[in-house]
Amino acid sequence: KFEMPARKKGNKNKKKEHTPFERKPKRFGIGQGVPPKRDLYRYVKWPKYVRLQRQKRIIYSRLKVPAVINQFTKTLDKNTAKQCFKLMDKYRPEDKQEKKARLLKRAQEQQEGNAKAEKPKNTIKYGIKHVTSLIENKKAALVLIAHDVDPIELVIWMPALCRKTGTPYAIVKG
Repeated sequence: KFEMPARKKGNKNKKKEHTPFERKPKRFGIGQGVPPKRDLYRYVKWPKYVRLQRQKRIIYSRLKVPAVINQFTKTLDKNTAKQCFKLMDKYRPEDKQEKKARLLKRAQEQQEGNAKAEKPKNTIKYGIKHVTSLIENKKAALVLIAHDVDPIELVIWMPALCRKTGTPYAIVKG
């Protein structure tokens, strides 16, 4: 028979080195050392809207975003958008007081017999159905689409319709 050679065992009589600093492990039991502060930031229960917007951001970063949706991230720069909003402000629809004053003036002119045919003032049109009909009838001069419409399916088709009819459009923030 073949026998294995005996193993050499390590020297058990090893001397401990004495250093001026002795190691004393901390114990964190009751009445003992205070445990170090832990970062509990990730365990906070965040409000629902915060969780939803973070989940949405993570999903968008992980998924390949279709081109139709991605075009809404390409918006006008701040200066151009500001100029567009200034232009839109000039063509803002009249409010109730302005309309009432205009109708009163028109009624007085009719009583006096000076009624003239009034040309309708150019104003901004808004609302998905109304704007869609204007684009289809090629009466829209410029279409501004908000980038943050939710759900995006409401306006996702509008740039394609504008391209089809040849209507200029822009996607703006805000």
